[in-house]
Amino acid sequence: MPKVKTNSSAKKRFKVTGTGKITFQKAFKRHILTKKSTKRKRAMRKDGVVDSTNLHFVRRLLGMK
Repeated sequence: MPKVKTNSSAKKRFKVTGTGKITFQKAFKRHILTKKSTKRKRAMRKDGVVDSTNLHFVRRLLGMK
C-alpha cells in the first residue's frame, strides 16, 4: 500500500494543538482594515478552532485518519 499524502494547502492553513484541537487563522485581516472596527480586528487576531462538523474532513486532509 502506498503512503497517504497530506494535502499541501491544508498543512499550511491548519495547526494541531497539544490537546488535539485543530486551529486556523481568521480570515479578512489582510487589507482594507480602515472600515473594520477595532473590536472586529482584535477578534480576528485569535486563532479559530475547527468546528466539530468539519473536523472529520480537515483530519482527512491532514492525513490524521
